[in-house]
Amino acid sequence: MNAKIAVSTLVLASAFAGAAFAESPLIPNDPFVSTKSRADVNADLSAYKKTGVNPWSTSYNPLAKFQSEKTRSDVTADYLASRGEVKALTGEDSGSQYLAQHRVPGRQASTNLAAK
Repeated sequence: MNAKIAVSTLVLASAFAGAAFAESPLIPNDPFVSTKSRADVNADLSAYKKTGVNPWSTSYNPLAKFQSEKTRSDVTADYLASRGEVKALTGEDSGSQYLAQHRVPGRQASTNLAAK
């Protein structure tokens, strides 16, 4: 029994034994060429600091200074008007019947499915 364990341990150890081929880290030799001067970068940084908004912040709120052009009643009316269309487009037939009945004006649809 101990011989079987010793042999299996020896087989596993020999399976994992081997030469490790380690390499040095690759160091890129591409020289960096800037497209902006130092003054341009500093001007961009000062303009960024003047706005006081950090889009990479966890507390960034892009809608903080948003002003809508529509009133609440306009938005509600648009929503109520589009409910029928949304229901038709998300129905069981994926809106194919609705789209067949509401064709684009000025565009002729062919009724031939196959031609001779």
